[in-house]
Amino acid sequence: MLKSRQLANITRDTLEHYDERADEFQRRTRDHDVSQNIAELLRHIEGRPPFTILDFGCGPGRDLKAFAALGHVAVGLEGSPRFAAMARKQSGCEVWEQDFLRLELPPARFDGVFANAALFHVPCQELPRVLAQLRATLKPRGVLFSSNPHGSNEEGWNRERYGAYHDLEAWRGYLSAAGFDELSHYYRPSGLPREQQPWLAGAWRSGGTIEPMSWPWSRR
Repeated sequence: MLKSRQLANITRDTLEHYDERADEFQRRTRDHDVSQNIAELLRHIEGRPPFTILDFGCGPGRDLKAFAALGHVAVGLEGSPRFAAMARKQSGCEVWEQDFLRLELPPARFDGVFANAALFHVPCQELPRVLAQLRATLKPRGVLFSSNPHGSNEEGWNRERYGAYHDLEAWRGYLSAAGFDELSHYYRPSGLPREQQPWLAGAWRSGGTIEPMSWPWSRR
C-alpha cells in the first residue's frame, strides 16, 4: 500500500517529467491520429449533439481542439501547468488544472469523459476512487472512453513516469466494480499483430452496479 507521501511524490515527479518535456511532447504527438478513439466515444453517447465532453488528461490540447471543431462543448483537465497553458492557447477551451489524485469535479455535468492515455498514471490503489469520481461527473448513462498501454498488471516507474499496465480482465474488473458497463474494447494501432498493439481502448457506460474491490493487484 502506497503511503500519502509516496503518492504525492508519484504525482510530482510524473508531472515534472511532462512539464520539462512539454514542447517535445507536443511536437511528437501533434499528428497522432486518434480519430478512431474520438469517434468511439461519440457514437455511444445518447441524445442529440452537441455534447459536453471532459477531456481528462488533455495534454497540450490536440483532442480538446478536435472536439471543439466538431461543435461539442469541450472542457480539459490537466495536471501539468505547461500542458494546461498550451491546451488553453491551442483550443480556446476551458481547462482545469487538477492532478488526478485530487480531483474536484461537478456532479452530473458531462455526457462523456475522454481519457486518452491518462488513467494508466493512476496507482492501482487509487483507481477505484478516481473512477468513482469520473462516474459521478457523468450524466446518467454517460460514457467513459479510456485508452491505456496494456500489460500484465504490473505497476511502477517507467523511466520518470509512474504507470499501471492492466490486462483486459483486470481493467474490466476495475470498471465494472466502479459501476460501468462495457460497450466496446479494441487494441491499437489497428491492423497489426497483437504484439504490435500496445494500446487497449474501449467505451463504458455509467449505470452498472457498484461492487467492492477485492483483487490482490488493487493492493500493490
